[in-house]
Amino acid sequence: MAATNSLTLTNPQNGNLAFKVMHFEDNNHFDHIQRNNYYALIWVKKGSGKIKADFSEYAFEENSLLAFSPYQPFMICTSEQIEGTAIFFHSDFYCIHFHQKEVSCNGVLFNNIYEPPYTVINDAAAVTIDLIIAQIKVEMLQSELAQYELLVSYLKVILITASRLKTEQLKEQTSLIPNAKEPIVLQSLKDAIENNFKIKHSPSFYAKELNISAKALAKLSKTYFNKTLTELISERIIIEAKRELYLTNKAVKEIAYELGYEDEHYFSRFFKTNADISPQLYRETVGFAKATPYTGV
Repeated sequence: MAATNSLTLTNPQNGNLAFKVMHFEDNNHFDHIQRNNYYALIWVKKGSGKIKADFSEYAFEENSLLAFSPYQPFMICTSEQIEGTAIFFHSDFYCIHFHQKEVSCNGVLFNNIYEPPYTVINDAAAVTIDLIIAQIKVEMLQSELAQYELLVSYLKVILITASRLKTEQLKEQTSLIPNAKEPIVLQSLKDAIENNFKIKHSPSFYAKELNISAKALAKLSKTYFNKTLTELISERIIIEAKRELYLTNKAVKEIAYELGYEDEHYFSRFFKTNADISPQLYRETVGFAKATPYTGV
């Protein structure tokens, strides 16, 4: 087995992982289903393979930055050696929801149900991220004043760099699609889900709303998003539920009602089926009821 080099900071309040940077030279760490209670940025600098994430499977090439949210199930499948660097951070260390205006990565790098969970890193971005990772490693080897603030600043540069790059790549992909009719339908579907997912959970509603047959819409969803329409709707509900559990002290019953579920127990089963964890345990390990935020050493 190839050597793995890693540096880790833990939360002094509970001993859990707060921030970690890890160099990997094989796939041993990611070749089984991951369900972490922290964010993961995995930069595969060499090698290619497939990602299994949530309900879908995606192919990726070298210089891909994979991004996963807390408790998002994923694994990497490869038939060749991969090499790169991974950064893990808990919401206690840096909460992307609270700092959305600063980095704008939520819905781009993370929690983007319509796009593959990776960004292709170009040469310019690779130079920037490599330099930042080198600075992170130096900083983590010493316990100096304001270490936490400096590490968060470095992390933000990586998140902003990757978010800008992915936004540009999404624009380029859209402009290259030759058939204009289908992207319009897909954008209408995205808008319809965003406007109605809290009260309309049935795929038939969206087919009727878009004036398209349920079969045709299902085919479009699978072709372009690599997910069924039911999976898209379910993922969007789960993301909103996580956000409410993450940021508020609302009772699970209240969150369930706001998302169109009158039966709290049915909602809890739905959440656990799709997130592999109960709403309450998610809140305790990631969200509002977690320990006092990490403040460095």
